[in-house]
Amino acid sequence: MIDLCAGAGGKTLALAALMQGKGRLIATDRDKRQLAPIHERLSRAGVHNADIRTPKGEADPLSDIRASADLVVIDAPCTGTGTWRRNPDAKWRMRPGALEIRLRDQTEVLERAVPLVKPGGRIAYITCSVLSEENGEQVRAFVARHPEFNSVPPEQTASVLWDKAEAFGEAALKSAEGWLMTPRRTGTDGFFVAVLKKTD
Repeated sequence: MIDLCAGAGGKTLALAALMQGKGRLIATDRDKRQLAPIHERLSRAGVHNADIRTPKGEADPLSDIRASADLVVIDAPCTGTGTWRRNPDAKWRMRPGALEIRLRDQTEVLERAVPLVKPGGRIAYITCSVLSEENGEQVRAFVARHPEFNSVPPEQTASVLWDKAEAFGEAALKSAEGWLMTPRRTGTDGFFVAVLKKTD
């Protein structure tokens, strides 16, 4: 598994806990400054199956693991509109052109994921945005560029929630591309989750 936008490592820690020390977890981020705290956090948590790949110059830190990942997790850079309920002042700090910048960032990180996924492997694309441009539209554009990937039907991805899947399916908004959670419907921040599978 690859955490492609690992940042300070909170999500990496959660993924490592889910993996229960089994398998291989690789964490990286385009911004090496954001990765700085991850080493200490993983060490403190006793995580031994995580490999941190810090970018150095123009070299690709993942060049040796092409077409080998079962799952690439992308917690994509986004506008953060899903957090506006608890951070209402954030909407006033959003600069003109911010959406266009984030759309380019999302496209770039999705493109970086493509060569890492093995046949039958998946990309989990996640944003904390409620904007269709960053969510469903971004996924549709990706699939149009990469017909070797298909959107996994959302009802299949919710099955990992076991006995909570039905309640989640009734609360969250479902589209052909994925799930949208909103403060009003799910009592959470706004999140979008899509799973894209590479054909065998």
